[in-house]
Amino acid sequence: MGNGKFAARKCKRTSKENRWRDTNYARRQLGLDVKSDPLEGAPQGRGIVLEKVGVEAKQPNSAIRKCVRVQLIKNGRQVTAFAVGDGAINFIDEHDEVTIEGIGGRLGRSKGDIPGVRFQVTAVNNVSLHEMVTGKKEKPRR
Repeated sequence: MGNGKFAARKCKRTSKENRWRDTNYARRQLGLDVKSDPLEGAPQGRGIVLEKVGVEAKQPNSAIRKCVRVQLIKNGRQVTAFAVGDGAINFIDEHDEVTIEGIGGRLGRSKGDIPGVRFQVTAVNNVSLHEMVTGKKEKPRR
């Protein structure tokens, strides 16, 4: 079939070329996750509340999770963010400035029974939402 010295050369690939067959490597090198991320790789982002929405929980749970639609300041993209805490949605009004962060799901996706919601509200008008819910701080009046 050919002399043994050159037979193996035909299908030999360097490990550098083989790396691109790894999906995670290719996505990381091409920056696809950062491009599709509304926060553009940042840990947090600020935005303006457009409306309050109720998102129905996935089966087998039955609840309406209180969320807000937020328009990000840095790029104008709109995302849905979950308001964490009992009665937390009452501290958030339309046109408030909120700080959002990732909700902590696997690979930056949604978490738990809230479909399509990848972010959570951490602060409203630069005051921690958790501290407002626990009653330690009051929301600043503008």
